[in-house]
Amino acid sequence: MPDFGGYIRQLRQKQRLSLRDVAQKTGISYSYLAQIEQGRRNPPGPDFMKRLAPVYQVTLRDLLKAAGYLEEADASLSDEQEVEMAFNYVMNDPRYQSGTRMTGELTTDVKRFIVEMYEKATGKKLLPGRSA
Repeated sequence: MPDFGGYIRQLRQKQRLSLRDVAQKTGISYSYLAQIEQGRRNPPGPDFMKRLAPVYQVTLRDLLKAAGYLEEADASLSDEQEVEMAFNYVMNDPRYQSGTRMTGELTTDVKRFIVEMYEKATGKKLLPGRSA
């Protein structure tokens, strides 16, 4: 696997996006994104990763692993943690707006349901070990 900067550059190019496109979609500055891709900055924190994942059409977990924030030993996240990560991905996907803008506390079961509907609507698998 290439370095993190090279990895996200490949993801961006695969989506046929310019750095300015990504900056506009995520609210992350163009210059900061360029510095990350060039390896002049360390990978961003999880908050920025949450904004990047839907734009690059990868899971938050994939970005966190590529950045070195998750080791293979961390792969044994709890079911609740898996659902929470997948739910954050769905909520940050600008292309998926239907029924995801709710207020108040949501249970893990409600979040799982929203993620499963997203998986069915998009064909993208976010919850490992489960059928979409």
